[in-house]
Amino acid sequence: MDIVLRAAFVWVLLAVAMRVGGKREIAQMSAFDLIMLVTVGDLIGQTVMQEDYSLTAGVLAVCTFALMAVGLQYVTWRFPATQSAIEGRPSIIVRDGVADLDVLHSERIPLHDLHEAARGGGIRDLRDIDLCVLETDGSFSFFTKGGSGDDEASDPGAGDDTSTPNAHESAP
Repeated sequence: MDIVLRAAFVWVLLAVAMRVGGKREIAQMSAFDLIMLVTVGDLIGQTVMQEDYSLTAGVLAVCTFALMAVGLQYVTWRFPATQSAIEGRPSIIVRDGVADLDVLHSERIPLHDLHEAARGGGIRDLRDIDLCVLETDGSFSFFTKGGSGDDEASDPGAGDDTSTPNAHESAP
């Protein structure tokens, strides 16, 4: 039972750390981040398992992590209001070709990262962007000016209609 409690505590701690870390931290990992992830994973394994490296202890720890993840998915499905608190909300970072520097600052995104993502989406100039949304998974959704005339992009929570010719999605 001790392993289950330690695993549950560590899972909650990791969930909070991921939420505090920001949207772009998940989507944009460097080689250093990968090394840190492996190191943290090892430290977490040692914390959860302590000195019990038996198969039963390992299965209990993995099952606890899996049940916590499934439980969280159920809570966000059953109570949709909890989803924004747990996963965050999309953020509009460009509107009518003008970057919102305050939002970029609060999301800890350098302006050059936005320019790079726009170029990756085939957009040369920020002034060509009608709307850019930083999604909860850290990716950018670009909606360019001119195009089909659909204005679903005004509500970032309305859905992901990236099938229109003026919608571009860019993952880092």
